[in-house]
Amino acid sequence: MTSTSQRAAGAALDAHGNTEAWNMRLVGHCPMDWRGDGMHINLKDGYAFFAHMGDNGIGTSVVDVRDPSAPRLVKQIPVPPGIHSHKVQIVGDILLVNYEQYKGGTGQGGLKVFDVSKPTEPREVGFLPMSGKGVHRVTYWEEPYAYMSGSEEGWTDQFLVIADLSDPSNPREVGRWWMPGMHAAGGEQLSLPPGRTSKLHHPLIRGDRVYCGWWDQGLVILDIADKERPKLVSQLDFGADVSGATHTACPLPGRDVVVVTDECVHNDCEGLMKQVRVVDISDEKSPKVVSLFPVPEGNFCERRGRFGPHNVHEMRPGTPADPNTVYLTYFNAGVRVLDVSDAANPREIAYFIPEAPVGRKSVQMNDILVGPDGLIYASDRFAGGLYIFELSGRDS
Repeated sequence: MTSTSQRAAGAALDAHGNTEAWNMRLVGHCPMDWRGDGMHINLKDGYAFFAHMGDNGIGTSVVDVRDPSAPRLVKQIPVPPGIHSHKVQIVGDILLVNYEQYKGGTGQGGLKVFDVSKPTEPREVGFLPMSGKGVHRVTYWEEPYAYMSGSEEGWTDQFLVIADLSDPSNPREVGRWWMPGMHAAGGEQLSLPPGRTSKLHHPLIRGDRVYCGWWDQGLVILDIADKERPKLVSQLDFGADVSGATHTACPLPGRDVVVVTDECVHNDCEGLMKQVRVVDISDEKSPKVVSLFPVPEGNFCERRGRFGPHNVHEMRPGTPADPNTVYLTYFNAGVRVLDVSDAANPREIAYFIPEAPVGRKSVQMNDILVGPDGLIYASDRFAGGLYIFELSGRDS
C-alpha cells in the first residue's frame, strides 16, 4: 500500500492542486515555442531527434540534450506541404524518416535517408519512393535492414516492407508481406466486419521474428528468416467487441511474452476503451492473452483529448532492455511505468502527468524512449514538445 506522502514526493500538481506524479520527476522540458506536435524520438551523441506530427510544417527537430535539465532546440528539418514525417530511426550515422501523405496531401511518400555524422547538420543522401500514401512507421535497429509499414497503389492499406540500406544513397526493397485480401489489384478481397480495417501499424524485431500490430486484426507474428519471403507464423485477433487499432507488439527480452497496445483513437472517452494486453507466446503458433494492464484511475474522461494507451519503450538496441519493466504513454494520463515480472498481474509502479500545454485542455503523451542512462524521453502530440523524466523511486 502506498501512502499519500509517498505519492506526493517529487510530484507535480495540476491547476486544482491534485497530485499528478508518483515515483517520477520531471528533469527537463523543451516546449519548442509550444509548436512541439511530438511523435517519435531517437537519440544520438547527446542529441534527441524529435519527429513532428506535421501541423507546423516541421518534419524533424534536433534537440541538444547533453544537459537534460536544459534541453535546447538547435535544428529543424521542414517537410513539403501535404506530407508529414513523424517517425525517426537512427543506426550509426544514418537517420531514416518516413514521408507520408497528410491531411489530404498528394505529395510523394516514401522513406528518406539522412547522414547525421554531424548531428546538428543532417544531410539528405537517399530516398525510397512508394506509390501509395507512403511510409507510416519504420523499425531500423541494425544494419542493413529497415522494416516499414508502407503502402502502394493496388493495395488496400499499409503492409510490411523490408528495405536494404547497404547503400544508404540507394535504398531498395527486398521483401514484403500483406494480410491475404489486401492486394486489391491482384483480385484479392478482404472479409472484415463493417468499420474494420486491415493494416500494419508497425513491426518490432526479435531474431528472425517480426511482431506486428495489425490494427483491427490484432497481433501478427511473421517469420523473416528469408527476408525476401516473409511467412505467417500466427495471428491472434482479439475480437471486434473488445479491441481495435492495435498499435505496438513489443516482445520482452528473454521471455515468451509480448506486450500489445491498442491505440486510443477517439477523444473524450468516446467509443471502446482501449487496452494493453500481455500475451503468452510460449507456443508461438497459438498465442494467448494472460492479462490486461490496469486502467489509470482519475477524472481523465473530463480532461478532454484522448484517454488511453499509445506506445511503449520498444527496447531498441543501445537502450535499456528490462524484461520486467514497461514504459507506456497514455495520452492525457501521461507516462506510466509498470512492473510485469508476473505476466498475469502487471502493476503500476510510477507515473507522471505533465500540465497541459499552453492553449490546450490536456496533455497528450504520445511516444516514449528510455535512454542508455535511464532517462525517459517522451513527446506530447498536441503542442508540448519534449519532456525528460527519471524514476525517483520504485515501490516493492
